[in-house]
Amino acid sequence: MSHSQLPFAERYAQALENQQQSTYLSNFQQSWRVTRDAQFETVSFVEQRTRMKAAKTEAIDNLDRYLEQFIAQAEHAGTHVHIAETAEDATRIVREIAQRHEIKLVAKSKSMVSEEIFLNEALAEDGVTAIETDLGEWIVQLRHERPSHMVMPAIHLSRKEVGEVFTEHFGRAISMDDVGEQVRVARDEIRDLFFNAGMGVTGANALIAESGTVMMVTNEGNGRLTSSIPPVHVVLAGIEKLVPNYEDAMTQVRLLARNATSQRITVYTTFIQGPTPGHEQHIVLVDNGRRKMRELPEFREALHCIRCAACANVCPPYREVGGHVFGHVYTGAIGLVVTPFLHSLDDIAGAQSLCLSCNACETVCPVEIPLARQILDVRDMVVQKKGMKRAKQIIMSAYARPNLINVLFKIGSKAQKPMVSRGHFVRLRKMPIINKQTIWRSFPALADPRLTDQVQSVSPAQPRIPSAVTGQRVALFPGCMTDRLYPEQGKATITVLNALGVEVIYPPQLHCCGLIPFNSGDVADARSLALRTLSQLEALDVDVIISPSASCVAMLAQDYLHLFRNDAENLVRAEALSSKVMDLTTYLVKEAELAPGILSGVTPREITYHDSCQGLNALGLKAEPRYLIEEVMGDTIVELPETLCCGFGGSFSIEQPQLSKRLMDRKLNAAEGTGTRTIVTDNQGCIMHLRGGIDAEGRRLEVRHIVELIAERVEHQG
Repeated sequence: MSHSQLPFAERYAQALENQQQSTYLSNFQQSWRVTRDAQFETVSFVEQRTRMKAAKTEAIDNLDRYLEQFIAQAEHAGTHVHIAETAEDATRIVREIAQRHEIKLVAKSKSMVSEEIFLNEALAEDGVTAIETDLGEWIVQLRHERPSHMVMPAIHLSRKEVGEVFTEHFGRAISMDDVGEQVRVARDEIRDLFFNAGMGVTGANALIAESGTVMMVTNEGNGRLTSSIPPVHVVLAGIEKLVPNYEDAMTQVRLLARNATSQRITVYTTFIQGPTPGHEQHIVLVDNGRRKMRELPEFREALHCIRCAACANVCPPYREVGGHVFGHVYTGAIGLVVTPFLHSLDDIAGAQSLCLSCNACETVCPVEIPLARQILDVRDMVVQKKGMKRAKQIIMSAYARPNLINVLFKIGSKAQKPMVSRGHFVRLRKMPIINKQTIWRSFPALADPRLTDQVQSVSPAQPRIPSAVTGQRVALFPGCMTDRLYPEQGKATITVLNALGVEVIYPPQLHCCGLIPFNSGDVADARSLALRTLSQLEALDVDVIISPSASCVAMLAQDYLHLFRNDAENLVRAEALSSKVMDLTTYLVKEAELAPGILSGVTPREITYHDSCQGLNALGLKAEPRYLIEEVMGDTIVELPETLCCGFGGSFSIEQPQLSKRLMDRKLNAAEGTGTRTIVTDNQGCIMHLRGGIDAEGRRLEVRHIVELIAERVEHQG
């Protein structure tokens, strides 16, 4: 059995041990990001993405009309068009075509739909041999594997591994290092196939409705050979590949090459309208669960996907374990979303747990699919079908009950005292059962007293710093981690706001916004906590609700809208709350309008800044913290080489400790590489995670919340 067909737990364990694969994928992701961004310097990604999203929305919203138009035009051009409702229907249609023409050899160009329906296996049952002609696909076929990436199928392999496969296949020594020789060998082996095959099978990057044209984008030329030389050409395409017209297809070309392979344009862009003279052409339009997705508002936008695989190219867990683990047939974030519909929920139940909701995938998606949110909806489906681990469910249930959790935390704050040592950490390196979670990371001691017991319900304004918000009244939503672990950050927030001439209201009964159960697929408890929070915050007579936690802001301002999407009454309440919630850095920059140099220190500090996932990817916070640090305070930021996740991800770091530690170590190594000693960020989860790793590993680094630096300067101003 190949690695890609093993049970999930075995594939995951093997991938964690494969450091070589992780190195290759890391190098690829880093180089892809640089070259991809360079390609968009001359073409506006945002503008092209807006156009592409509009085109795909139009096509999917009016699917039947465009299908009818495409079919009519394709048939007018001499093509036989088939509709396959299921994967079985699709393979049956292709098998019948092969049988009718007595075909025994099939040449295949790249087609993810053929992988989706397991076409090669189906043809083999009839004694038909299907051979891949895409180099990467052919390599993984020789290894009896599935593609690990939708665009670069063999990205997980080294040149040495490819050489070993070729040497075994050809029965003679093939270079383990010379990629040029390997490509020549493959080309010589595959070339005769195009002339000997009775059928060529290709995919389609787009189906142009106005003309019945198939658009195919390739780099190797095998697509043109496969579609034009064999006497029978079969196109396999999902019904979602429709675009209304050529203009939309060209928008896709501009986006696809840049976003998939960091090219201005691919080597070959082929438009096929009707069969080659004297040949026969069939187009098989595959549903296989797509209409079901279209009927569900939560997943409809996933049908906009143009299969660029950029979501995998920025995914931290994918970098560490590869596509044979992070996905099923379709890999990356989009694979986690579509698999329950194109295959089954069981096929993705394990892989979806590896998503840590960093939202990086959404930032590069060329059609703005809300992938992170959709993966959480898939997680909800998994929990509903399979349930949650008993221990986790008990914790979630307890956390949704504020009175109970208050008692438990009070007990914990007393019980921890014998275990708390310098630095306010609880070190449990050899604790039985949970040592996988504790051996590599220290945990923060519970605050005693918590923030709620340290501050007044109303903190009056104490204007010291000129600002545009003097006289405002704001509510502070600290977040449960600030309240129970880092009260000093909450107090620093109040200090800063008061100094701007702002009165701060602190609702005493605040608990959790619901993010913890929401990210775990526990929608019921998330709704319960969200409703409680709504009731507490909407009753306040304030101008703005401020939080120093980027994660809490994203939950309050964005996720509540999704959580209550089918609850009209509470959706109105969530929308009203969303309009008043703001993260601290945005408030200081855009509302308070702090002037450059107003908090500059005698000695400028040199720090590095960690962009939290929710801050950068969900809220779009990049300029704001940098303006505060460099312009307002006059300090210097030595930028990290990448903005990848630190590996926290809430309960992810508990459930996937090995993967979480890898991501944490990457971040800490990068921070040490800047030559600075201070990491600054805007999220308490990141702070807890990174501080814990620093303490456990004895690194000479510190992690601070940006508000702590600002508060120090405010106090210095006196």
